[in-house]
Amino acid sequence: MGKSQKKRSMRRHNPMRVPDSHLAKGLASASASSSKGEAILPIIQKLDSVDTADRKWACVAVSNLIHNDPSTRRLLQSKNIVGALITRLSDSEEEVVVEAAGSLRNLCIDGGFDICAEMFNKNILAPLKTFIPKISSTLSQYLASPKNAPENAQKLVYEFADNVITILWCLSETSNKALNAINQISLVPFLMSFLASRGQLPISTTTSAAQCLYVLTDENPSIINEVRTNAEYTTCLLGVVRSEDTAPKSNGKEKDNSDPRASAFRVLCCGILRNVSPIPPPSIAATVDLDRDVIIPNLEPVLTSIDLQEASQAAHHALENQEPIPQVENLSPKNAPKSDHKTPSELELERLETRLRTVQLALEILTGMCATLPDPEIFNGAGNDEEGLQDGNQDDEGMDDAQDIDMDESTSTPAAPPPAFFTTLVTSLLKLIQPTPLSLPPVEAPSPHPPTTSVLGAIHVSALECLNNIFLSMATSLSGRPSGLAAENGSAVFDAVWSALGAVGTDISGPGQERRRDVWETGVGVLWGVGNVWKGALAPTAEQVQVLIQYCNASTDIGVRVKAIGTLECLAQHPQSIEANKTISSFLLSLLPPSATPPTATEPLLQAASALIDIYSDETLPYDTNFRQGHYLDALVRSTEGIRRAVRGIDRKKERELRVRGEEVRDNLVAFIQYRRGLRL
Repeated sequence: MGKSQKKRSMRRHNPMRVPDSHLAKGLASASASSSKGEAILPIIQKLDSVDTADRKWACVAVSNLIHNDPSTRRLLQSKNIVGALITRLSDSEEEVVVEAAGSLRNLCIDGGFDICAEMFNKNILAPLKTFIPKISSTLSQYLASPKNAPENAQKLVYEFADNVITILWCLSETSNKALNAINQISLVPFLMSFLASRGQLPISTTTSAAQCLYVLTDENPSIINEVRTNAEYTTCLLGVVRSEDTAPKSNGKEKDNSDPRASAFRVLCCGILRNVSPIPPPSIAATVDLDRDVIIPNLEPVLTSIDLQEASQAAHHALENQEPIPQVENLSPKNAPKSDHKTPSELELERLETRLRTVQLALEILTGMCATLPDPEIFNGAGNDEEGLQDGNQDDEGMDDAQDIDMDESTSTPAAPPPAFFTTLVTSLLKLIQPTPLSLPPVEAPSPHPPTTSVLGAIHVSALECLNNIFLSMATSLSGRPSGLAAENGSAVFDAVWSALGAVGTDISGPGQERRRDVWETGVGVLWGVGNVWKGALAPTAEQVQVLIQYCNASTDIGVRVKAIGTLECLAQHPQSIEANKTISSFLLSLLPPSATPPTATEPLLQAASALIDIYSDETLPYDTNFRQGHYLDALVRSTEGIRRAVRGIDRKKERELRVRGEEVRDNLVAFIQYRRGLRL
């Protein structure tokens, strides 16, 4: 069982909002599917116009054309729009530079990794590096003498800084090559200056700086060390998450704690602190138990701060009332919206997305914490325990059982309550994995609002990753299942996860359905973890067994197949489920040599052999009749030589751990066969 690994593609606030792999590739298909092809050429031409107004208009037009329109974006890419906009970053007119940066920022956000890689390869870092000292100098002047700085000039610099920081953040997630280049720019003092002056700066700019620093401190030793060893930096970060009044200015004039970006800002600072921990003296942060006193108190409330079903309904409502987007072809350079022009409905959708992205971010931070079994003390008092299990929207079909995680109080003998982390954190996570009508794009069709679909899907996957780490840690810890967790608790969790997978559906192989596959791949890992914690206590249904078998057979991913086999192994050990045991064991035997045609890959093969040993290690269980009547011992004997060959084929140097695992399974199989023969049953 492997822990969920943090993925840069999943860490993102906006970039790569939604995969567009369901769209046909190539210039011809982009031209055919884009409704704005005729507007492309005038824009490209005006980018090189001698008239400043034309150049500014062209930069703005790019942002409006690509808005949730991947076909037009691809068409623009084919015309070297990235190169043309990078050239405009060296324009003689300041407003053109600002608008070009805004369009490049939006291309990063909507285009994802491919377009970021193109920007890096076309040397966008060269002009960006020159902007950083200029922005720092100008901001210092404004902060020192705010009354002497024209408001329009301040706004221009804040927006420009936001655009530059966002591009750098997106590029840092593109590749290790890009990250290494950005590491050389010395961004930490620049970014920390925004956090230190948060009370005087717009919240959007400050939050972007925090997001960039959060990404740069993610498993990036040089940046981590730079932040960790600077007491001023870590004290500033701790001050953000401990203060009741951390909201930067919402519009450059006054603070607004109701702005969802204020919560995002605090969560990002929690993430930065955890990325750089442990923090050494003399920083005051070195004296604080970050997980217990900082991270959990700030993050657990975020998980319950929004109901996903209600969020989906709110997004639908905003879409139904959406105002028409200005048509670029009907606008003149003198009558054009800015690159960040948004209608009221779009602003509402953006606020909703920010709230949802904050939940996703909190989940990602907690996933790292849950890689080891959570200390019950950390979570004590962090939620409402039993009360928290009863409130919230229980309309979700999959949550009918999830609220039964708490112990049954009707039993005659009082039982120890589940650990606090279980009743607070796990219950919240089970609510967050249940899909909404907007969570996933329709099969072979785009989402009605890709950004909302992307973030909802990301929340489901992140919540599943967090659950996966919790139950993996519980299953592998020395203490095993914590006291107070009865069989009913395991069934409630298993059923809630299964319900979520059922709502996602099994049609996960089509183009554009990457998120559905992510949910299934992570979800089956959670089922395996739950099965291990409550092994022998989960009664499988015939449908669950058949779906898992079909999923295992259909998958080409070795890790996924191992997870499915591991889950089936746990379900097969329910003593009274004799028929399910027979179905599962027959499937596992079919994976062994010489039965398997084509041969089973080595890791699933070893998992299947190990599973059969574990399932039938106790001949007194009711389902052992299947082993005897089905002549499973003979089948295992026939498979021995094939398993030996598979183990010998594992390279000791390249796959040392797998080789050790293989030798262990091989030896166990030989010993198991001898043991069963000795029983003479």
